[in-house]
Amino acid sequence: MQTADNVARWFLSRNNLKFFAEDTEYISNLKLQKLLYYAQGMHLAIYGKKLFDDPIVAWMHGPVVESVYQTYKNNGARGIIDFEPPDENFTKEEEDTLQFTQNAFGQFSAWKLRDMTHNELTWKETPRNAEIPVDKMKIYFERNYVE
Repeated sequence: MQTADNVARWFLSRNNLKFFAEDTEYISNLKLQKLLYYAQGMHLAIYGKKLFDDPIVAWMHGPVVESVYQTYKNNGARGIIDFEPPDENFTKEEEDTLQFTQNAFGQFSAWKLRDMTHNELTWKETPRNAEIPVDKMKIYFERNYVE
């Protein structure tokens, strides 16, 4: 199992590679939080286990991993360019989940992802600032994202 911080650094690192090869933007903290949420949900739905152990809480602007938020909060709404490279200790399952999440959700803006999460029951039914239950994420993603 990974840490949310290492997963976040994976997304930031892969995005930097795309930045130099394609026309893309740096990832903001808001967008990073949503990618973590979608990666966790997809991993739960496909493999039946968590990608990382850090809790995801329901904040005003959607799901957030507080520890990762704190790490990058000084960036404000700007793209994150200063980060440590990830530890490349990902299993094939983890790498597949991250690659899928990046391809499926990384194309959207931070605010589009925010709006998407606001329409999902996992966020809507969780009281603000409370942890989003992992079992509810698993069921929601199985029903809505995995065929």
